Amino acid sequence: MQALEALESNVRTYSRSFPAIFSRARGSIMLTEDGRKVIDFLSGAGALNYGHNNHEIKAAIVDYLASDAVIHGLDMATPAKLEFMETFSSVILRERGLQYRFQFTGPTGASAVEAALNLSRKVTGRQNVISFTRGYHGMSLGAIAASGNRFYRTGSGTSLSGATFMPYDGYFGPAVDTADYVRNILMDENSGVDWPAAILVETVQGEGGINVADRQWLRSIHSIAKSVGALFVVDDIQMGCGRTGDFFSFEFAALSPDIVVLSKSLSGFGLPLSILLIKEEVDVWRPGEHTGTFRGNNLALVSANAAIDIYWRDRVFAEGVQRMGGLVRRRLEAIASEHGNSFAVRGRGLALGFDCQVTEIAESTTRKAFEKGLIIERCGPNDQVVKFLPALTIDLETLNHGLEIFEESLAETVKSSGAPVACPQRKDTDEPMTA
Repeated sequence: MQALEALESNVRTYSRSFPAIFSRARGSIMLTEDGRKVIDFLSGAGALNYGHNNHEIKAAIVDYLASDAVIHGLDMATPAKLEFMETFSSVILRERGLQYRFQFTGPTGASAVEAALNLSRKVTGRQNVISFTRGYHGMSLGAIAASGNRFYRTGSGTSLSGATFMPYDGYFGPAVDTADYVRNILMDENSGVDWPAAILVETVQGEGGINVADRQWLRSIHSIAKSVGALFVVDDIQMGCGRTGDFFSFEFAALSPDIVVLSKSLSGFGLPLSILLIKEEVDVWRPGEHTGTFRGNNLALVSANAAIDIYWRDRVFAEGVQRMGGLVRRRLEAIASEHGNSFAVRGRGLALGFDCQVTEIAESTTRKAFEKGLIIERCGPNDQVVKFLPALTIDLETLNHGLEIFEESLAETVKSSGAPVACPQRKDTDEPMTA
């Protein structure tokens, strides 16, 4: 680790939270260079929904590599690209009554957000974008301008403009319908807020603290966008590809966004791949008007096609994610109740947050958890929320073991802070390198 500290920039983060050198990984287990086994509840910040080195998806990658097929092809047509689009259209879109065109953007989620905002401005001729408190959309200038976190915004080093922030669902507490606030502001000719090119929203705010938008609130925001002639854009970068149970996080609200932003787990294997799904009527780009060198990651298209083919041809996988998410939620709520319900649990599917209310408790708990063999990260305005993003393919034994580590770590933290909480006993198990 000393060599890493000497060579790598101060900007590194995860290597500080999890100070080890990781050499191998399979499913939900990572191995350190010194042979230590660690359960992963972070899943590449949501980029590994199907676990590390998923062998079924890997087989498709290996076969493709062995065939000398095109790996990098700009945006030229390849069999891999065509097969991905056909599979995605038939298995994901048609089954949900959705119809979109594909825009392959640069490799990152931020690249796709930038493209979505640029397209919205081109379609409408407007400049303003409505985004929401505690939202996060990436680190490039347009994306960070639409993100609420002051720490990241300050890091840009320049003034940020082009976005107006509105309160997210629940921002003022459960008694205030913030959709009504948004509607009143936009319908008031004297509010000082320009009609937007787009309303950009996450149905569950991942980095913002696992804040969950209600079905009716989302439908109201969608209706407001239509009323003012703005594009309704859903950022499904972290919460898409099954994280909330359905493939798209907005399915439960029966929405049809004008633009959907996908990245992270889209490739199914941790390979960079980002796309926009855009309705035909808003596809007003001229050829080459939005471009990028790495739009043709055919290896990621092959793995993405395999992931869809393996997991999404029926409802079985989605139903399993929802059941597993319910199990985790009930377990976390039971843990919270053991501490007098001074903590809060929220989330959807297998995106769950345990709000410790106090930053120091969350920090100590995640640090102790790593020492005991669990990777789990924090989020929220003050990093006070412990974020649970286990692989959607995690087995029950590994999942329960990780939850036991979390429970024990939290109890030790609370006890050391002065509260009389008994530390639960955990039975050690030796998980194989499988998921």
